[in-house]
Amino acid sequence: MAAILNVRATVRRYALPQAFAAELVRLLDDHVNEIHSRTRVSRSVLSVKTQERRTTALCSAFVELRKGGFALESPWSLREKHVKWLVALWVKQEQSGGTIENKLTYLRALSQWIGKPALVLTLGNYVDRVEHGLKRSYVATADKSWSANDIDAAAKIAEIAQTCPYVAVQLKLQVAFGLRVEESFLLRPLEAVRSPQTLGVRHGTKGGLAREVPLEAKVGVLEEAARLSNGTTGSTVPADRSLKQWRDWYYYVLDKHGVTKAGLGVTSHGLRHEYLQLLYEKVSGVPAPIKGSDARAERDSHDEAMRRVVAAAGHTRKTKANAYLSVFGLKERLERQRRQPPTRAEVEKALLDAAGNKSRAAEALGISRQALYRLLAAS
Repeated sequence: MAAILNVRATVRRYALPQAFAAELVRLLDDHVNEIHSRTRVSRSVLSVKTQERRTTALCSAFVELRKGGFALESPWSLREKHVKWLVALWVKQEQSGGTIENKLTYLRALSQWIGKPALVLTLGNYVDRVEHGLKRSYVATADKSWSANDIDAAAKIAEIAQTCPYVAVQLKLQVAFGLRVEESFLLRPLEAVRSPQTLGVRHGTKGGLAREVPLEAKVGVLEEAARLSNGTTGSTVPADRSLKQWRDWYYYVLDKHGVTKAGLGVTSHGLRHEYLQLLYEKVSGVPAPIKGSDARAERDSHDEAMRRVVAAAGHTRKTKANAYLSVFGLKERLERQRRQPPTRAEVEKALLDAAGNKSRAAEALGISRQALYRLLAAS
């Protein structure tokens, strides 16, 4: 049976009126674990972690509304004006586009539960994402791998092992197999090897999508993990800790050893980036685009490397690989963006050279055709 979050305990942490909180608890009890998607139908349920994120996001939104002067009597009272006000608040607070979109997703699920499916729109319906710097990008612009930040992963993990061997072995699993953090927590080393060639990743995956990753010659890491595995669950989360307690401890240990953006400039997620970048290079024969090399793979080799990276990462769309690898030509694109917009004289010359063809003129200027139109309109 799928796990259901104790929503009552979570809602209780927020300063919401008793009657309002009771209504919200009833809604969450009925729906909190349901998948909400406009593009797919699934009988799966959300993980407890995602249920908790959904619950806390909704509670926080209602608390913000009350502080803003909106005394909603129940969650059923949510209106379009409330959503618009929240988006304006989040933009003013300089929250990222991705963060705001996630919050809108949770509100959209709630609107479905209360019979108002068209109530919550996408971020672009409320603000100009480009103007406010909220355009979400799935293309990496900075290399998050540890090697790119001059961190010796083996040495740092050995140092962490002196504090906690469990955290260290989970980091080793991330290095060896490109696992997400929670996947490294919940991997059951004694069960995961299904064949001599692959490792089955089944627990803690995003969206519940199981996958197989190449085992290669990395059995030693699994043997070490097996020696530390919990006799009850089979994972490397110690028996005396809940998953939440372990997550808190894991990040405490990393912070203690400087493995944070504010410390060494890296997180443990950077180990996953490193694994996938190396996989791309192994298959294609050239470094990943994020490495800044001028070498480019042949089309067939590039396509096969992207396919392998997406499969190993546990994604379904090819474009998701760009979040780890970036794209060729990124350096030139960023340089164009940093440049001052072309002057009126430069625009006129480009149009003259292109015999009035706006697409060719825009390409020569290194801008989009839409940007060219904006410059012409502003002149």
